[in-house]
Order: sequence, then structure tokens, then C-alpha cells
Amino acid sequence: MPIENLETTSHAKKSPKFVVVSGGVLSSLGKGVVTGSVALLLKQRGFKVTIVKCENYLNVDSGLINPIEHGDPFLCEDGTEADMDLGTYEKFLGQPMGKHNFVTMGQIYKQVIEKERSFGYNGEDVEVPHICDEIISRWMSAAHHDDADIVIIELGGTAGEYLNILYYEAARILRFREKQRVIHVHVGYLPTPSHIGEPKTKPTQLSVKTLNSLGIQPDFIVARSPKRMDQRRRDRFALFCNVEADHIIDSPDVDVVYEIPLIFAQQHFDELILQDLKLTIPPQDLSEWEAMITKAKAPKTHHARIAIVGKYLTTGEYQLKDSYAALIDALHHSAVATDTEIEIEWVDAQKVEALVKKNPDLTNADLHTFFGDIQGMIVPIGWGERGVEGKIRSIQFAREEKIPYLGLCYGMQLAVVEFARHIVGWRDAHTQEVNPNSAHQVIHMIPDQKRILENRAYGGTMRLGTWDCVVKPNTKAWEAYKEADQFTDEQKGLTAERHRHRYEFNDEFLKEIEANGLIISGRSVKENLVEIIELPTSMHPFFLGTQGHPEYKSTPLKPNAIFLAFLNAAKR
Repeated sequence: MPIENLETTSHAKKSPKFVVVSGGVLSSLGKGVVTGSVALLLKQRGFKVTIVKCENYLNVDSGLINPIEHGDPFLCEDGTEADMDLGTYEKFLGQPMGKHNFVTMGQIYKQVIEKERSFGYNGEDVEVPHICDEIISRWMSAAHHDDADIVIIELGGTAGEYLNILYYEAARILRFREKQRVIHVHVGYLPTPSHIGEPKTKPTQLSVKTLNSLGIQPDFIVARSPKRMDQRRRDRFALFCNVEADHIIDSPDVDVVYEIPLIFAQQHFDELILQDLKLTIPPQDLSEWEAMITKAKAPKTHHARIAIVGKYLTTGEYQLKDSYAALIDALHHSAVATDTEIEIEWVDAQKVEALVKKNPDLTNADLHTFFGDIQGMIVPIGWGERGVEGKIRSIQFAREEKIPYLGLCYGMQLAVVEFARHIVGWRDAHTQEVNPNSAHQVIHMIPDQKRILENRAYGGTMRLGTWDCVVKPNTKAWEAYKEADQFTDEQKGLTAERHRHRYEFNDEFLKEIEANGLIISGRSVKENLVEIIELPTSMHPFFLGTQGHPEYKSTPLKPNAIFLAFLNAAKR
């Protein structure tokens, strides 16, 4: 089908277009990457684009879900704890996501029930159509919030699950009501069984039939596969799924996931979407994205082996990486920018803890054998006492052996604990979270948070979202933000990172801790809370901890300043 320009609808902003993305066969096919890639391509043509992720679970948000169960919750600018797909959208689309971009079935049921209890339905029987109307209203609200020309809606899970059937019904109703303003993209699986050696279209044929049974005919099929798709498979999809051959889009495995938009552009995916939506097809400039991909795929000059000491690392017999998805992405973004090939060594904090318990006199030489040759260490987010002593001993190892260290949230707090124990000399020093009986609770809960936690309102006790921070001049933190040009106001030394924690540095012990060398290099503008700590160069080449989560703001085109500084230190 030839690509041609079509007239823009005169009411595009008042009447947004919708692209619904569904998945089939199995989860984790890459619907989020497909959604983000399409959003990038459409935005680069000048359209205002927003995205809504629809999750199946009854949780109100992702904040209280064990990361082993559903991956790393993504922290938004406004404090929303969302599915990690919102992080994928930010990395591709280059604009912040928020509460209006994230819908859970728990939110929907909660809103409908509260409305019914307040007589909002005027005595009607509250049934499935009311649920669907609430879902559609969230999609419309996102369009209005971001003044979007095009809204891309990703339906969580796969077609045929009972958990998400109401989202699909809402999508059917939306298309019935809006006619030419809605298209449906179905992401299917095109496996190549090793014992056959030929790609098989049947799994996606069956998921499309499931869609058909729900009253939905897809306009596009995106075939997720190990290799590029041939014409025969394209023709088979077209014949058995009632989709035009040029609307069958190839999505192969790639070394760099950010290459997918370029592969889609080669197949005119975004042009065909605009054509089907009766919109013009303006010119597009992907040069900056292409340059980033070229640099990402090029051989690297430097190498750094980075140990990540965490505790959300396994599920059954398998190693889990989704628990630290944002951290991994941030490292890779900075690796490209610093021309560094990174090798991540996953270290289970509980195994280090077991070593310490088995041998209280464990030496750094013993830990050198355990860690191997590492050029940097990160202790990331975490909760509770499990593995804590393993993390503290690892931090001590990094400090004493002068290994570049980056502590994120809990990693910053435990760095303070380690310093208080082994430099200041308070052997019982700890965080109130783990040892409320310690005489030296160098990390504690401020009174307002404590009152809320006593009522078990865990979802409301944390410092969430973006907080402004004043960075102290002539510190490593200052140099990092200066070098990356990421101050929000350089004259005032202001920066801003996202937060997700409930315990803070205890200023009661500030004087003695500072007297022993620890530098407080950043404090929050609001409430004057400690945000960043570091050691002077005389004590360590690079040792920095932050209460914030710089990993959540990192994108491939703009790696975060803190990670850039850390990798620059590690590669040296």
C-alpha cells in the first residue's frame, strides 16, 4: 500500500486519536518497547503523544508489590509508584509520566464503588458497562491532561486472560463509539522451535482469534521473533489474521533495545498508523536517535566490572533482573556516554552476610576472592533487615579498598551506618528500621512519618516524587551535576531527583559524623533533610550516596549526572 499524505482533522486536539496495543501468547513480549517506539516515532513527526498503561492487578499502585513479584516499580515525577513500563515510555518518549498515565483495575473498582456509595449512579444497577466507562474516562482524561493528539494505550497481560477482559471490552466499546479514531495493534509471538528451524505463525493466529472472539479485529500485527521475518510468514499472517501484509510489522531481537524504533521506521509503521488515522504525515528527524544507536553499538575503549549488592535477585531457580530494571538501564545509558563496556556482577547480600556470620574475622582479602576484580560497587534500594549486614560489610570493603562506590537510597543510609561504626566508632550504630534499640540510630524516621506508620498506612509514609536539593559547592556531587549540565538552577546549586523512602539521616549525630570526615554534600530545600553524602578525595577517590533515585530520571539521550560520575571513576 503506497504511503500518502492525508488531511489533518480540524478537531485533532479536541478529538484525540487512539492506538490500543495488546499482546498475545505470553507476557514480557515487549509491548512496552513497541508502545514506546511508536510514541517516539509519532512525536518526532510533531504530534503531541501520551501513553496510558493498564495493569490487571487490584493493587491501587505498584508501591507495595514485592519487586520479585512484578519487577521494579517505576517512580514518577509526581510520586506515583507505577509499573516499570512507564519507565520504558519515559526513555523512548523523553517526557515524564505521572498518575494520569497509569491505571490499575484496583483503581477502577475503587472509584466505581466509591461513586456507587455516594449515589453517583442514581440508584442504577452498577454493572460491567460502568466499569468500562470508568476505564474509558481515564483514557480520555490522559488525553486532556497532556493535550494529546494521539493516545497510545497499552493493555497489560495477554489476550484471553480473565484478569484483563474488561480492558478489552472497554477497547471494543471505544472503537465502536469513535469509529475512525481508534486502531488496534496486536503484539504476537513468532517462535522458531530449534527442532524445526522454521518460524511458526500459529501462536499469533490463535491469539488473534481470541481477540476476534472479544469483538476486536487488529489493524496491525507486530511479530516478536528471534530473527527478521520473511515474506512467507508475512503472507501467512495476512491470510489467517485478516490483516494487510504491509501492516504486519517485524520486531526481531536486537543487541540494543533502542534500535527498535529505527526498525519500525524502515517498515513505515508510524506512517501507516497516521494514514489509518486519517492524519497528515509530516517529516521526521531521527538523527539524534540514530547517533545514539551508532555509539551504543560501537566497540568501547574502556571496561568496568560493577558489583551490584542486592537481595531481590532470584525467583525459584532463576536469576531476576527486573527488580533493578531502572538501575540497569541507567548504567547502560552512562556506559554509552562514557565509552565504557560494563560487566555487571550480581552479588546476593545474604550470601555476603552468611560469610560474615560463618567467619566474623572475615578479611578484605577473603572478600577480594569473593567479589573478584571489580572496578565499582553499587548498593541499591532495599527494605528491612534481610541481608543488611552483608551490605554493610560490602560497603566497608569498598571504602577500605578504595573501590568507587555508589549508594542509592538504602545504599546511602547503610553507608552512613558503616561510617558511624568503623570510622566514628559507634559499634552499635544502625538504622531505626532494623534496630530500634540502638543508642546510635544514625538513620531514623522523622516524627510525621512515624505517626502515619503506627497506623500501618504504609502507602502514605514515604517521601515520594521529585524533591529539590541544594548541592554544596566543591564536592563530587557538585562536580557531577556541573559536568553533565544537569543543575535545575546552577547559581543556586539546585538539582532535583526522585525519592522513594521513609527513613532519613539523623541530624542529632551530624556534628561527630562530620568531624570524622563524612561530607553532607546535599540537603533538601524543603525540611533541610540530608540528600547526598560523600567522602573527601583524601579518604576515597569516589564514595557517594544519595537518598534520591537518579536511576529513574536517566534516559538514553540524557544519562543521569550521578551515574556518569560513578562510571567515569570506575573506568579510571
